[in-house]
Amino acid sequence: MSDVIVYEKRTCTTCRQVADLLRSRGIEYDDVQYHVEGISEARIREVLALAGISARDTLRMREDGAAELAEAPEDEIVAAMAARPELLQRPIVVRGDRAVLARPPEKVLELFE
Repeated sequence: MSDVIVYEKRTCTTCRQVADLLRSRGIEYDDVQYHVEGISEARIREVLALAGISARDTLRMREDGAAELAEAPEDEIVAAMAARPELLQRPIVVRGDRAVLARPPEKVLELFE
């Protein structure tokens, strides 16, 4: 298993750009298709803590119901993301004890500085 994990959706343009960027630099990674496999509340909290961002900061506002969650408590947002993974912004890249929301895709390079 690689020490880099990318939480992505293969049909996402930004996710594909991050994958291309990592591959072009010879960086191996494991991908998690969290839209298909699901993601637990505990793992969402862990990844957000590694990135130093809130659930509110990763709420995908284009999704139905996201606007109503924008002012909700963090626990409620995380629970909604676990129930409906499409609410979680992507891609999120984890390397060791750090993570980034790779938007724009070049932000992933911060993990390798």
